[in-house]
Amino acid sequence: MNQVITDGLVLMPPAFANGLGVWSRQDGRPGSDTWATAPNAALVAADADFGNCLEIVKTEATTRLRYMGQTPILPGLYLRVSARIKVLSGNFPSVRIAAWAGNASNQNLTSVTQAGPTTTLSAYGAVVTVSAIIGTGARGGVDMAWGPQAAFGHMGIDLTGPNGGQVRIESITIEDVTSVFFRKMMDWVDVRDFGARGDGVTDDRDAFVAADAAAAGREIMVPAGNYFIASSLTINTPIRFEGRLIMPDGARLALNRNFDLKGYAEALGDDVLGLRKGLQQLFNQSDYESFDLCGRRVLLDGPLDVQAIVGNRNTYANRRVLRNGQLAAQNAPAWADEVHTRNGTWSASDARRITGLSNVADIPVGALVTAGQGVGREIYVTSRDVAGGRVTLSGTLRAAPVTQTYTFRRFKYLLDFFGWLNLQRFIVSDIEFLCAGLCSGLNLPRDGLAFQIQDSYFTGPKDRAITSAGEGCQGLQIDRCQFLSNEQDVAAPLRKTIAFNANVSDIKVRDNRAVRFRHFGVIAGTGNILSGNHFFQGDGVTDGPRTAGLVLADNNIKTTFEGNYVDNCYIEWGNERDPSPQFSGGLSFHGLSLDGNIFFSTGSAPWMNFILIKPYGAGHFINGLTVTDNLFKKTTGPQLLAVEGIDTSFATLDLGRTADMLFSGNTYHGIVKRTENPVTVRHVQGTASSVWNVDLSDVSPFGSEVRGGISFLAEGPLRSASNVIIYVTPYAEPRQGAGGRTLRMRWQQDVRGTAQITARFDV
Repeated sequence: MNQVITDGLVLMPPAFANGLGVWSRQDGRPGSDTWATAPNAALVAADADFGNCLEIVKTEATTRLRYMGQTPILPGLYLRVSARIKVLSGNFPSVRIAAWAGNASNQNLTSVTQAGPTTTLSAYGAVVTVSAIIGTGARGGVDMAWGPQAAFGHMGIDLTGPNGGQVRIESITIEDVTSVFFRKMMDWVDVRDFGARGDGVTDDRDAFVAADAAAAGREIMVPAGNYFIASSLTINTPIRFEGRLIMPDGARLALNRNFDLKGYAEALGDDVLGLRKGLQQLFNQSDYESFDLCGRRVLLDGPLDVQAIVGNRNTYANRRVLRNGQLAAQNAPAWADEVHTRNGTWSASDARRITGLSNVADIPVGALVTAGQGVGREIYVTSRDVAGGRVTLSGTLRAAPVTQTYTFRRFKYLLDFFGWLNLQRFIVSDIEFLCAGLCSGLNLPRDGLAFQIQDSYFTGPKDRAITSAGEGCQGLQIDRCQFLSNEQDVAAPLRKTIAFNANVSDIKVRDNRAVRFRHFGVIAGTGNILSGNHFFQGDGVTDGPRTAGLVLADNNIKTTFEGNYVDNCYIEWGNERDPSPQFSGGLSFHGLSLDGNIFFSTGSAPWMNFILIKPYGAGHFINGLTVTDNLFKKTTGPQLLAVEGIDTSFATLDLGRTADMLFSGNTYHGIVKRTENPVTVRHVQGTASSVWNVDLSDVSPFGSEVRGGISFLAEGPLRSASNVIIYVTPYAEPRQGAGGRTLRMRWQQDVRGTAQITARFDV
C-alpha cells in the first residue's frame, strides 16, 4: 500500500535550494520565524557529499527545523521522516527527527510523542542518517503514534546538546512506508490504526467507531489483544476478531453484519458470553428478528436468565426468534433446585394465595408448590408480597386445609424467561436442550401471548422440559418437538418428570413425540387443540400400572384431541384446581372431543382405562363428551376391562345427568367392554314373553344407566306363543335391572323374535 501512488498524496517538502522561506525555526506554523533571515544559516551549492544543502551553526539549546507545509496524517498511513547530516567543526550536537502534531482544528496534540530517537554525532565529516516513523496506530516500529485525532504534521529535525557546532543537512525526506506494515493490499481496516490499544484497560470504543466509519465496505480487523469497550457499541461493517472484547454486562454489542453466535462468540472469545450478548441485543435490535446459534453447542454451567441478561426491559411484544443450535448443561452447583418449606394459611375466598408465610423474600418466584392436601399438579408461585407475608399462585388450590406445610421448589432451566412480566411472539426453533439429568429445559415468561416452540429436542430434563409457571402460555404453540425423558429405566408410577404444562387458554400442541415421562402434559386452561402427537409411557413391569399421559385439570375444558397416538398411558380429566370442588353450578365436565386417535397398551394392568374422569367433589356429571373413530387396542397379558372409567378417590359422577355424550365408530381390540352411545344391539328373544330385558352393561359408557330406547326394528316376523305372526309395537322402560343398565321392552302379549334395538345413555 502506498497512498502517494494510490491517492496522489504530496508528502515530500521542497529542497532547501528552492528557498528557506518555508522552513521554520520554531514549530512550523504560519507566522513563525523562518530560516530565510537567520544569520546562522546559509545555502551551500556544491557539498562533496550532499550537493545543494543547508548549513547551520547551532546557537540554541534546541535548534528546530520544521517544514511549514502540512503533511497529511491519515488512519492506516505510516510515514518515515529522515534526514542526512554531518558535522564540519565545533562541538558535536545530537540530532533527532521531530514534528509538530496537529488536529483538524489546527490545535497541537500535546499528549502524543512529537520527537523520535536521538542520535549523537561523534566524527567530523561523517554522514549520518536519522529517521523516525510517524502514524496513527501504536504498532511495533512506530516511533511517534499520534492516534486517530491527528490530521497533519509539520515535519523536521531538532539539534540538541552543546552549541557551536557547524552542521550541514542534505534534505528532509518523507516517505509512505505503509507497506512495511501491510505487505500487500488488504480489504480491511485495523482498529489499531484508529487508536485501539488492546491492553484490556484503555477504553477502545472510539477507535472501533472510527474504524467502522472509515471502513467504507471493507472488513474491520481486530488483532490479538483484549479490547475494553466501556459502553454500548454498534458496528455496521463486517468484522473479524483475533483479539476479544471486554464489556460490562449492561453494555450492548450490535454486530449488525455478524449478528449470530459465531460473530458474538468470536467477539467475546467465549460461546456463553457470545450467547448472552446476542440475546441482549436481540431485544434491542431493529434490523434482525432472529439470533442464529449456527448449529453450535453451547455448554452452560448455570441457567440463562434471559430477562436479567437483557436488563433494560421486562416487557416485549415484537416477534423474536432463537434458532439452530444446542444448549447443553455441564455438571455445576448452579443447577441444584432451591427448596424452602413454610407453614401457610389458605382460604377458598382467596384461592390463589397462601398467606401467613415467614421469610417470603426467600421463596423464589417460579417455584413449584406442593403440600399434603389440596394442591393440584403444576401450581407455581407467580409473585410474592414480602411485607404481607404471602405469595400468589398460578392456579387455585382445591379445598386445602386452613393451615398446612407447603414446599416451594425452584427448578433451574437452561433457558429461563420467567423474569419477563410480559413477552409476546417469541419463538424457539430447532434448538436441542441437552439437560443431561442436571436441569430442566425451558421456563416460559410470567405473562404473554403466542410463545412458540418448534422443531426442538428436550433430552434428559431433570424435572421439566417446558414449564409455564404463570400465564405466559396463553396461545402457546408446541410443534414437531421431541421429548426424551431422563427416566427411561424407571417404572412408570415412580417417574416425576413432565414434558410440558399450561395454565391458560388456547394452546396448540401438534406433531410431537414424548418418551417415558410421568405426564406428557398437564393442561389447566381451555380452548385447546392437540393433534398428531405420540406419547409413550410404558415400562417393563408385567401387568404394571400406567400414568396419565395427558392431565386435563379443568372440567370445563373445551378441547379437541385428534389424530394422536396415546401409547401405554391415558387421559385423566378432572377438576383438581376447583377451590370448591363439589358441583354447585355451571357445565360440569364439558367440551372434550376425542376423534381419530390410537389408544394402545401392552403389558399393562387390566384395570387401566384410556379415558379416566376424576371428579374431586360430589354432584358432577358428563355434559359434552365426544369419543369417535378411535382405535383402542391392548396386547400382551389380560384384556383391558374397559376403555373408560371413573376415579372415585374423592367422588363419583352423577350418571343420571349425563348429557351430550357420543361414543361411536370406535374399534376395540383386546378390550372386554365395547362402549357405545347411542348403541344398537341385536336382541334375540327365544321364548315368547310380554317383557324383553335387554342388558346393555357391556356397552354402557362409565357404567351409566340406560336413559331411553330410540328405535326398534324387527328382523323377520314376530310370533306369539302359538307361533302366529303378530303385528304389535312395544314400549320401552329404561333404567331397569342392576345399575339401571337394562332396557325393558313391554308388549301387550307374549312375543318372541329378533330385533335391532337402539338406546342411549344420555339425554
